[in-house]
Amino acid sequence: MHVITLIANPERRDLERVLVESLRSAWGGGPTVWLAPGEAAEFEVPVVPGNRWEVWRDCQKAGIDLLVQRSGVRRKKLLLADMDSTLIRQECIDELAAEAGVGERVAAVTSRAMNGEIGFEDALRERVRLLKGLPVTVIGKVLYERIEYTPGGETAVATMKANGAYAALVSGGFTVFSAEVAAQLGFDEHRANTLIEADGKLVGEVLKPILGRDAKVAALREIGSRLGFRNGDAIAVGDGANDLGMLALAGTGVAFRAKPSVAAQCELRVNHGDLTALLYIQGYSRKEFVSDQG
Repeated sequence: MHVITLIANPERRDLERVLVESLRSAWGGGPTVWLAPGEAAEFEVPVVPGNRWEVWRDCQKAGIDLLVQRSGVRRKKLLLADMDSTLIRQECIDELAAEAGVGERVAAVTSRAMNGEIGFEDALRERVRLLKGLPVTVIGKVLYERIEYTPGGETAVATMKANGAYAALVSGGFTVFSAEVAAQLGFDEHRANTLIEADGKLVGEVLKPILGRDAKVAALREIGSRLGFRNGDAIAVGDGANDLGMLALAGTGVAFRAKPSVAAQCELRVNHGDLTALLYIQGYSRKEFVSDQG
């Protein structure tokens, strides 16, 4: 058996009953379960529909995410999440570069790296070199003036933790940002790259080894082993090419508003819902959500 989940953006709540019921009927689905009125619903089907991706494209045009996964125990014990363009709406290095006057140059490299056109490690070194001489005080300015949190992140973390899960932020960005983001959203731990500074300025280098694609995979394995979880017990979410290994290894890998080349390699794609979609994918209903305030 497989589960079909349909998710709308919580701000619009425009998931219509007629759409859900027409798909359920066409695909021979079981009873519909509304996880949140106007926002998320699911039903089981015996096999994956042959026209699944055709219908997915139609739903995308309507602003609805359609996800298909195997039935069974879906609630996960471990959450691994990317930071830049996932938990937050920005790429931190691009925001630092804008302050350093090299924003366009760095953003172009970031885009290529996230699409998998160039290696992440080399791209990171290239971009960090362009930050040489930037006052460390600028980091705080960027963090508090430029960074915006993606809606639903705090609720997703709080709800999973309330149900016994462990949450880890694993980023190819920088610890000066991940520490604050992890604390704000309630993560149990965070991992990222460390910018090297001297005399109050960035020296244009990061400490080795660089946390990239392989390190994210290693983090999933190491944290899972430490806590006694299997890879299948994890749900991972990210948007870039350096997240693909982690998304493939986790029991549930979610491409969140991902680059096209990344989304094309993932079965579960969220482009319209916010981060509470991670909960709906696991079968949580909105009445089970733990509020942002705990």
